[in-house]
Parts: sequence; C-alpha cells; structure tokens
Amino acid sequence: MDKMKLESVDTTAQNIQKIAELFPNCITETKDKNGNLKKAINFELLKQDLSKDIVDGKECYEFTWVGKKESIIEANKPIRKTLRPCKEESVNWDTTENLYIEGDNLEVLKLLQESYLGKVKMIYIDPPYNTGNDFIYKDDFKESQDEYENESGIIDDFGNRFVKNTDSNGRFHSDWCSMIYSRLMLARNLIKKDGVILINIDEHEYTNLQQVCNEIFGESNDLGTIVWDKRNPKGDAKGISYQHEYILVYSKNIFELTQTCKIERKKRNAELILNKAKQLFNKVDKFYTLEDANKDFQVWINKQSDFSGGEKAYNKIDELGKVYQSVSMSWPNKKKAPDDYFMPLIHPVTKKECPVPERGWRNPSSTMKTLLKDNLIVFGKDEQTQPRRKYLLEENMYENIPSLLYYGGSDTDLLSTLGIPFDTPKVTDICSAHIESFTKKDDIILDFFSGSATTAHAVMQLNAEDGGNRKFIMVQLPEPCDEKSEAFKAGYKNICEIGKERIRRAAKKIAEDNPNAKFDGGFRVFKVDDSNMKDVYYAPAEYSQSLLDKLESNIKDDRTDLDLFFGCILDWGLPLNLSYTSETIENCSVHTYSDNALIACFNDNIPESVIKEIAKRKPLRVVFRDSSFADTPSKINVTEIFKLLSPDTRVKVI
Repeated sequence: MDKMKLESVDTTAQNIQKIAELFPNCITETKDKNGNLKKAINFELLKQDLSKDIVDGKECYEFTWVGKKESIIEANKPIRKTLRPCKEESVNWDTTENLYIEGDNLEVLKLLQESYLGKVKMIYIDPPYNTGNDFIYKDDFKESQDEYENESGIIDDFGNRFVKNTDSNGRFHSDWCSMIYSRLMLARNLIKKDGVILINIDEHEYTNLQQVCNEIFGESNDLGTIVWDKRNPKGDAKGISYQHEYILVYSKNIFELTQTCKIERKKRNAELILNKAKQLFNKVDKFYTLEDANKDFQVWINKQSDFSGGEKAYNKIDELGKVYQSVSMSWPNKKKAPDDYFMPLIHPVTKKECPVPERGWRNPSSTMKTLLKDNLIVFGKDEQTQPRRKYLLEENMYENIPSLLYYGGSDTDLLSTLGIPFDTPKVTDICSAHIESFTKKDDIILDFFSGSATTAHAVMQLNAEDGGNRKFIMVQLPEPCDEKSEAFKAGYKNICEIGKERIRRAAKKIAEDNPNAKFDGGFRVFKVDDSNMKDVYYAPAEYSQSLLDKLESNIKDDRTDLDLFFGCILDWGLPLNLSYTSETIENCSVHTYSDNALIACFNDNIPESVIKEIAKRKPLRVVFRDSSFADTPSKINVTEIFKLLSPDTRVKVI
C-alpha cells in the first residue's frame, strides 16, 4: 500500500525527465545534500547538442536581469503546503464548480500544477503595475524573517511576504521581473493547448512584460496588444501624459488556438442597432416610407459616438426590415479575373444590364446566382450604377478584435450599487467581452491576481446571459486593508474579504436582473496552509518519551477529515471543483468524490465490513489513514479485500 506524498510537484525533476527523453546522453548522476544519488543534467553536453557551434564565450541575444536564475529556481522548487477547505465561507459548497483560493499565488500555482495541468482555457490577470507605489510579492526565501522585517515589508497571517517596491530600489525592475516571471512559468503549464492569457499593464513595465512573455510563451504566440484608451490623461506625468494602458494577449499554441476557435468578438452594439432598425421599420406605412426610415436610421447611427467603425457601417434597412451594409463586388486583384467572373447582372426595374467591373466580379457565376436568389445584391436606381454586395448584420454579429479599445468609464458606480468599497477595479463589461471572445461555454477561467474579483463577476454575468457553464478560479493574497480606507471602515480586514463578498452580492444581483437564468453563483473557499502532516524531522538528542507521544499520529491535531480529503485530492491531481458527498457507514465517515473517482475514510480501526462496502463500489482510488488499521496484518487484509472485490482500485494511506 503506497503512501501519499502530499507536496507540490517537483517541476525540476519533471523537466529533467523531459530532457532525458530528448537528450538521454545529457543525463548524468550527482549526489544531493544527504549523499543520495539523483539525476542531473550535463549542461555542457546539452549546449553542444543544441548548437552546431561552440556557444560558450559567444555573444547572443538575451533578456536578463539580476535575480532571473533565482526566479526560475523558485518556480521549480516544491513546497510542503496544502489547500485547506473553508466550508463556512463558501457558497453552495456541495454543488458549485467555482473556486476562491486565499494565499500567495506562487504557492497556489504550484499546488494546482497536477490538478489543473493543461485544463485552463483562459488566464486573465491584472498584476501590480510597478508604479513605485505598488506592493509586490517578494520570493527570495534565502533572507531571514528578521531581514524582511527590517526591510519594512508586510508579512500576513499566512507568512506571505508582500513588500512595497519603490523606484529608489536598485532592483526596482529586477524585483518585478522576478516576481512575474516565476508565476508566468507556472501559469503556462495550466493553460490548455488552445488557451490564452491576457495581462493588463501600463507603461512602467510594458516593455519588460512583453519580453518576459516572449520567453515563456514564445514570440510566435504573441496574438497582439490591445491599447486601452481610458480617455483620461494622467495628471502627474513628467513627459508625455499617458491616457492608455495595455492588454497583452498570448496563446499557449497559436496553431491549436486557430484550429478550435476564431479570434473575434461580438459586436457590442449589434443588438441595439437591430432593435432601433426594427422600431423604425415597424413605423413604415404610406406616410412614413422606407426611405424616411433609412434617413432617420443613418442620423441615429452617426450620433452614436461609442460605436465602432464596423458597427456604423451597418446603416441601411432593406425592404424586409433587415439591417445591412453594402460593399463592392469588384475583383480585388490587379490581374483580370477568370472568364466565369464576368456574369452580367440585369437591373430588376429597367431590365437592362448593369456595368461589370473592368477586372470582373469578386465571385464566380454560381455564387452570383446564389446571391441573387437570396436577395443579397443591392442594385442602384437604374442600370447605370454598379451593383454591390449586401452583408446582413444578423449574419455578421462578430468582428475581429481590434487593437484599440476606447472606454473611459469605471466600475465605481457598479461597486457602489453592490455596496463594495474598492479602488480602481477592472471593468466587468470589458472583462466579460474578452472572456466571451476567447472561451466556450464550459471553459475554466483563472485570475491569480483577483483583487475585487471582477473576473468572477464577469464569468457569472456572461453565463447568465448566454446560458454558459464557465468556471472561475480566483486567487488572492489576503492583503490587509489600509486602516484609513473606506473598505476598512466598512469592516473588511483584507482584500479577500472584499472579493468574496462581492461575488456573493454580484450573484444575487445577477439572479435578480435575470430571473430565468441558470448560472453557478457559488464558490468553494480554500486557504493556503502548511502541510497536513507533522514535521517529524528531529535530531536523535531531541527524542524523548513526551515527543514519542506526539508522534503517535503523523497528522496535525487541528486538521479535519475535509482537510485531509482535499489534501489527497490535490496529491492525486484531481480538480477541486467536482461533486462531493459524505455519509456515515457503521459510525465511520465515508467521503466520496466525483462519482467514485475517490473514496476516503479516516476513522481509526475501520471495521472490515466498511472496507468491503467501499470496495464493492469499485472506486478508482481509495485513501485511509495509517491509524485506520490496528496492525500490519490488518493493512495487508485491506489490500487483499480490494484485490478480490475491486482489483483496479488504487489504494493509498496517509
């Protein structure tokens, strides 16, 4: 019976294994600090395998900073941490598929490596901008606690280090780059092959962030940068006053992405345009003609300052009340089109031939006949005008995502309506539009700089509107609220309290505004904490009778069955949002996860009848405590029971 390892993935060991599969000759052995042999890489051989020339001493293009290597090591280093479920702060614990995780996001990303490897469709983050006043996560664990305190850093109740990165710091950019680099390294592993990541940033670290992303995701996967014009120039600028920020967009694999979805967005005002056209068309009679309706429609369209150019082009209403734009049907190339592209078109009123473009039509005769049949060709008043192609808005509700985003508003009023005090939140509508563009209705969206939980709000809102079942994972460090802030005065001690309450209130408001909508407005709360297992590493001189009494159980005294159960779920690499049930069988608590994907029982001295009942259910995995069995023969007996009744079940103990 195997033991659960109960620690995060050793990414370094995984990477060595991957290199071993490609370059077996570059793998060697070395000794760890305890003298045990372990696999290692001969980097000199690896360098030579990857180059036709000797690369040592040669100049090469690279992006680096002080601390880059340490940030890579930090990302790869395993941790003995766990996620403890917090049922009392959750909403709809048993049924929800959403997650809210409190803790250092670097540690959370490590803990999610197996459970969510390649499962997240979209990551949407708004990290610290490094303006000189931002706090950033400091991950250099080589410094002592006292040294951190001397740096005037903030250490929260969970031991996370969170320090103010001022521009007087000699490692101002380096510290920020190290912080974001290690997190993006781990985040990339979680993204699906056809997934994407969107990152908000301003001018302070835009250039560095783009370089970091090019390294981690590959320059070929750069989908472009959205420039967000906020219509409000910064008043404290020393040079040019920036009134825009950036949203960097990268794919995990651009080929996979383009195979599964189009990179486009729904025209934001399409429904508004269609409704206005319907209103005007319904007025058409012998006194108010279709021509009158079109004039009024075009005047209305031109007055809409927030419409995109692509939306304003749909400024005509046809005789069926359909909104359209007309475009040229001329052959687009300089060379003459093939002979089949010169089909004459007869004017429906004058019955005379209309002029054919000099180089021919854009489409062959078969397509032109279909367009005629479907009433998708627009003729002029007579045959003198060259016909044009009709594009219906209802058939073209989506458009390419533009590189410019014009939005000068904020969500301050929305949060005020919800009674949530928070400065500079992301805009829910913009967040929702991006999620709609890049995800399908059952995808997972991750935000590991959650802040006020705008991303969660946007996911729920979008699901309510289109009937989707997208799931969110929010991750946030419990940063203390400034005692002078409105949030603190309102009773919120940290940002996590704000985020969770916003989700609760937003879900309630969305349900009120959409009474017929079905969406998941719940979330499971987890908090990063030390391992469930006791630290049993003591020097021989430290052992005493009282210490041996403490080691009778290898599990910490304050841990519940639910703590242990979800620790096992993490260790086995199962998602944290699947169905969970608990029942009592002969006074034993039996926990079941996702239709027998995992069953656990942590009672002492479990009766054989309970073991057999669990085995009869043929779970894929089973976990017990060491203390669940009186002695070694009892443990062997359990193994034999499962071999007989459920031979495919994997049995482990903690």
